[in-house]
Amino acid sequence: MRNTTFTAIVAGAFGVVTAIAAQCALAQSGAPLRNIRVDVSPLRASAGEPTASWVQHDLSVQLAQALAGRIAPNGAPVTLRIDYLTLSSGVVDCGSSRDKIGGVAIIGGVQTPLRASTSYQPAPVDHVAAGQINHDRVSQLVQALVFWVARDLT
Repeated sequence: MRNTTFTAIVAGAFGVVTAIAAQCALAQSGAPLRNIRVDVSPLRASAGEPTASWVQHDLSVQLAQALAGRIAPNGAPVTLRIDYLTLSSGVVDCGSSRDKIGGVAIIGGVQTPLRASTSYQPAPVDHVAAGQINHDRVSQLVQALVFWVARDLT
């Protein structure tokens, strides 16, 4: 039984390491992604740090995963410029509020507006880990934005 447990642990660990390595290789090997740039300079000026860095990192990683193997129309360069991000502090509708992110996608010189929103329902303990919760909210906004970008680039 001990040998079986050990084998299962080793096989599980190997599976996790293989999956992580595959994701990293996929994110790095996507030649089409060389033409995608994330610009958070307007966001950095308005929202500051660490929000702008969170968006830049999360957007780059999530785009690499969502767009792996895809190319922009006509192979045109793509710039995603994030202009604003709002984490709502007030309860608006049925105990939740709306977080928003927006900017533009510039594909071959043509600008298309980008917008996404998510709902957030505050919990009494949110003030304890506010930094982590805000980072999670930013990641959820980026994920919603990537959904629309990936859909529109195909």
